[in-house]
Amino acid sequence: MPMKILVTGATGFVGQHLIRRLIEKKHQVIAIARDEKKAQKFDWYSRVRFISHDIHQDMPNLENWSSPKIIVHLAWSGLPNYQSLHHMEETLPAQIRFLKAILEQGVEQLFVTGTCFEFGKQNGPLSEKMPTSPNNPYAIAKDRLHKWLRAHQAEKEYFLQWVRLFYLHGPGQNPNSILSQLDRAINNGETVFNMSFGEQLRDYLPIEDVAKLLETIITHPEKHSLIHCCSGEPISIRRLVEKHVRNRNASIKLNLGYYPYPDYEPIAFWGDNTKLMNIIKNTIKSI
Repeated sequence: MPMKILVTGATGFVGQHLIRRLIEKKHQVIAIARDEKKAQKFDWYSRVRFISHDIHQDMPNLENWSSPKIIVHLAWSGLPNYQSLHHMEETLPAQIRFLKAILEQGVEQLFVTGTCFEFGKQNGPLSEKMPTSPNNPYAIAKDRLHKWLRAHQAEKEYFLQWVRLFYLHGPGQNPNSILSQLDRAINNGETVFNMSFGEQLRDYLPIEDVAKLLETIITHPEKHSLIHCCSGEPISIRRLVEKHVRNRNASIKLNLGYYPYPDYEPIAFWGDNTKLMNIIKNTIKSI
């Protein structure tokens, strides 16, 4: 059934792909972002109601925004600098002000993206049942927002979905991500690509697959309020890079060990996607 859905962070990496998927599924989309000129470059721009809005500066008015009952909140400033105190000192208070104002206006369902970084340096498979232990300002701010929203539910009735994203790749990804850097090196004709030893185990999904999964979660909420959006399959950074080099049919050589491992991440972690797979199975059965 087509739904009216408001999406913040519309021009971000996740937002631009999710909006395209929502439109494909015939949903009515109200897209929110700061820069309308950037939004105009996307093929979906003419098919949504776009509203230029800065959540750090302006208060929302759902009545002027077509009164959607479903809010998909992706907006978050200051990335990809995970270590900046900006996340705790400026972004988190702005997020709380914005969401509190939104929720006071009669929202029925609030979908917010979290991050695998909420688990800090815990190793191994990460399930929804595990306690969080964030260790960088971005993750701490996300974790505090999640806890605030859970507490706020005691005052206001709405269904909250907190969906933790793991590692994503694809068109529109951050230019500083490892695959973006690799593509740039290949395109520039470079013969060597500098990287770490690449032994880290991570959980990667193509952004197109993530958009499909998120659309399913949003439109079939049931009783799933905390979900990990992930593949459930660990892959080493080295293997990921080598696979991408083969897919590009490139001859670039890897200079392993050039960079040290980040000190704010464990060497090996990935998501437990049991709950996600059950949602997908139940959705297929209901069709």
